[in-house]
Amino acid sequence: MAGLAVQIYNGGGVFRVVSTKPMPGTQWIRALTNVGCRVEVCTENKTILSVEDILALIGSRCDGVIGQLTEDWGETLFAALKKAGGHAYSNMAVGYNNVDVNAATRHGIAVGNTPGVLTETTAELAAALTLSAARRVVEADDFMRAGKYEGWLPSLFVGNLLKGQTVGIIGAGRIGSAYARMMIEGFKMNVIYYDLYQSTRLEKFVTAYGEFLKSQGETPVYWRRATSPEEVLKEADVVSLHPILDKTTYHLINKERLSLMKKDAVLVNASRGPVIDEAALVEHLKANPMFRVGLDVFEDEPFMKPGLGELPNAVVVPHIASASKWTREGMATLAALNVAGKLKGYPLWSNPNNIMPFLDEHSQPPAACPSIVNSKALGLPVSDGKAESKL
Repeated sequence: MAGLAVQIYNGGGVFRVVSTKPMPGTQWIRALTNVGCRVEVCTENKTILSVEDILALIGSRCDGVIGQLTEDWGETLFAALKKAGGHAYSNMAVGYNNVDVNAATRHGIAVGNTPGVLTETTAELAAALTLSAARRVVEADDFMRAGKYEGWLPSLFVGNLLKGQTVGIIGAGRIGSAYARMMIEGFKMNVIYYDLYQSTRLEKFVTAYGEFLKSQGETPVYWRRATSPEEVLKEADVVSLHPILDKTTYHLINKERLSLMKKDAVLVNASRGPVIDEAALVEHLKANPMFRVGLDVFEDEPFMKPGLGELPNAVVVPHIASASKWTREGMATLAALNVAGKLKGYPLWSNPNNIMPFLDEHSQPPAACPSIVNSKALGLPVSDGKAESKL
């Protein structure tokens, strides 16, 4: 197979399914082998597979593929998968900016993703970046490891207090709201948010928590819905970005909008890299040493813009927002069940807000595909919501 190393499970399986990468856990492998799939996992020591690599993996016969968000799934790959007899592809990710869904639809291939397991994990990482940046944890860690610490000093690594400050959320969906709740409960921060849609649940939560604090003799927290991103940027002490990436949010944070923020603000991005004009951010960080940023994603991932990695007021981590054991294993399982369900002819799961029945290791999953993003375009049926029918 063009020299690419693979590991095979259930070699006598009826369906041939390729995974372009080894994935955490074993539940996802069982999800496929239990329905008669031969599973071939590419174990090649190569971080990102090229289109040519994946073409070699697909070969002349392939029923389905599980791929990664670092891969370019467009016309070339979907045409090859269709020619090989394929019907299903799933990203091991909730996002699918790397997938040409229209090309997949033209070739009659279902495209799966893995929502519902990343919310709390991603929000936790955004909170961790917030704390690391605000309290200068990485700078202090480097200082200590370099043997520079000679004793306590009044001005050594003075950072920002979060308690009672204002956290700004741009994109108050599931992840943005979960992050907001963490910062409100953990640090009694007030919240200002901008979203095209009203976040009623978040507003009710903040109101109720504020009433609780007031009943305990403490200062209540408050919420406010902004009318523009600029309003959030001007007012907040911490701004966390959680929008989708499309043409309206590309470079949402640019030179002009950075200039609106407080000089000692903290900016966090665990959504999509191109939401920030990274070159403009580098210049802003250089000009404003008390301004800090925590980044999990980058505009030209896996690369950073020149100078970003050398700046002490930037905390940078390699796209690990979903990297908790439970979440990554859940993502792998959902991706596998998307492919397995489509190959078995199962309908689409009717309740995308509740995917937990698919993740219970002690029982068989529902006979449905957890999440197919082009299901309507393909005319796929929807399940009746009953979980009694099992794979």
